[in-house]
Amino acid sequence: MLIAVTGGTGFLGAHTVAALLRRGHRVRLLARDPAAVPSTVDVVAGDVTDPAAARRLVAGADALVHAAGVYTFDSRRRRELWRVNAGGTEVVLAAARRAGTGRIVHVSTVGALYPASTPSIGVPSPVGTSREPYLASKAAAERIARRHRSAGAPVVVTYPPALLGPDDPRLGDQNARLRDVLRGLTPIWPGGGLPVGDVRDSAELHARVVADPAPAGGFFGPGRFLTTREYLATVRAATGRRLPAVVLPPRALYPAGWFADRLQRVWPWALPVQYGAIHVCATAVPVAGDAPAAGVAARPVLGTVRDTVAWLHATGRLTGRQAGAAILPDPSTSDGTGSVPTGPGPGTVPMEEVLP
Repeated sequence: MLIAVTGGTGFLGAHTVAALLRRGHRVRLLARDPAAVPSTVDVVAGDVTDPAAARRLVAGADALVHAAGVYTFDSRRRRELWRVNAGGTEVVLAAARRAGTGRIVHVSTVGALYPASTPSIGVPSPVGTSREPYLASKAAAERIARRHRSAGAPVVVTYPPALLGPDDPRLGDQNARLRDVLRGLTPIWPGGGLPVGDVRDSAELHARVVADPAPAGGFFGPGRFLTTREYLATVRAATGRRLPAVVLPPRALYPAGWFADRLQRVWPWALPVQYGAIHVCATAVPVAGDAPAAGVAARPVLGTVRDTVAWLHATGRLTGRQAGAAILPDPSTSDGTGSVPTGPGPGTVPMEEVLP
């Protein structure tokens, strides 16, 4: 199959491209900088907000994975969030629908369903009504995808959790937040929780559903809901470090997040405190136990954190002291070497052949 992909040079997109190539698919990638795309994929120059580029991308394609999106709680990028996440989704999905693309996979996020009025969320859950810029822009994109599906387009929506994992081309918010924890920059945490998953599992989900002849619908990315205390405990277990932290009610930290967002508009360096991150912890709920995940099991979060920390260290983003036990032999590994795998396994396509 020829699979058209947007966002293929981002974190989840690059892993999805690798998973598609491993399954023998041809991939055509929309990229603003074609020179940055390796020769293992076809490339169309352009941006997701450009209708002409979107038409060229989907022409003759059997399926589309629309993974392009801006994922950030950085208050300086509000306009970009709406332009790409909502505007780009309308442009790309409309082009695929007009082209008669056989399967359209729209990559949403669990956050598009926050805040929820029920103790858990599932595919039938209504779109969220948050006014936080990132969540609001993804909710708008979700409404666009559902509208096209209601009109008869073969749209499948996936809902990835907060993703960790190695081989992150631009060090997105989740991996950067883990790095900040290990650098001691976030000693105060909001209560509540968040769904956490491995980017490699969500990429495998996309590789399966893009060729699935089943009716259009929705799938949740593999993951587990962790309270913030459980998340911190997992990081401590992965690194062997104490990492002292105070956990406060989320709404008690809203003023600090609000102030940080306004300071960020004039402060040139990224701040570790963000209103959006606090808001997610305050409003997140688990995924219902019967929610579909296309048969992809979530790998243990502890292993994902170890792999991510080891990769952060290997790429010079953490010191050995900050990475702690995550870069030491793990006696639980089956081969007895204690190594923590951070790259692709045997028979897979190396990520360096996919990432720019």
